[in-house]
Amino acid sequence: MRRCRWRSTAVIVLSSLGAACGGAANATSTTPSPSSQTTQVWADEFDGPANSAPDPAKWTYDLGNNNGWGNQELETYTNLLQNASMDGGGHLVIRVERSGSTFTSARLKTQGLFSARYGTIEARIRLPFGQGIWPAFWMLGTSITSAGWPRCGEIDIMENIGREPSINHGSVHGPGYSGLNAISGLFTLPGSVRFTDDFHVFAIQWAPGTVTFSVDGTPYKTVTAASLPAGASWVFDNSFFLLLNVAVGGNFPGAPDATTQFPQQMIVDYVRVSGPAAAAHGRGM
Repeated sequence: MRRCRWRSTAVIVLSSLGAACGGAANATSTTPSPSSQTTQVWADEFDGPANSAPDPAKWTYDLGNNNGWGNQELETYTNLLQNASMDGGGHLVIRVERSGSTFTSARLKTQGLFSARYGTIEARIRLPFGQGIWPAFWMLGTSITSAGWPRCGEIDIMENIGREPSINHGSVHGPGYSGLNAISGLFTLPGSVRFTDDFHVFAIQWAPGTVTFSVDGTPYKTVTAASLPAGASWVFDNSFFLLLNVAVGGNFPGAPDATTQFPQQMIVDYVRVSGPAAAAHGRGM
């Protein structure tokens, strides 16, 4: 599973949906209950013109190789349009390019712009395919710059390795249950259907003390504090920001081989966050 090595960045004060991991709340929020009315509090429908950049009010970038991001990854992340741009048809395209032994891709994040605490977090995505290709839609605790990983917490809503084109990994990482010891569940498409053949909706339903993973509306894994190793801390009742990326190589998928074709692309139709109607929310609506 994913292990995160984080670059040290300046902390930006957010208007968010809740508290940073292990810290105080940075915006007033209402704790959801099963009877709370929910509303969409943040979304990106990617309706920009063709070859335009992702909305800078909603997304920023991780850049560089950063020593393989803790996973021995091969790609270098850029903010270039060739690696992340709108297609003019309502989609964001994250594209992996290869030049010789060099791979470039993009890793977008809402850090410093938007964070969520509880709610429904979902994205409709068509995945790439190929040995060594590693797309993900995931979340990190906003205390990453102070608490570090994995104490901040990580939620992998969609994580796929290209040699398993029909399998999605939904996982949580925290102190004492990270990397290959993450708490995970698998969703497998029936028959010979692959995630690269069409768009699919990857989501979590997130409430105090519980995270439920689903694909196309079908729940397949619920994680609670009782799911964790004895004595481990539940770190998911805090605020998290969103990430979208396509990695190349690394200790989870392995390296590309002669069968892997380039360029590769992950196509994102939308990302949406719904929560309690009374909850505060971040910028970039």
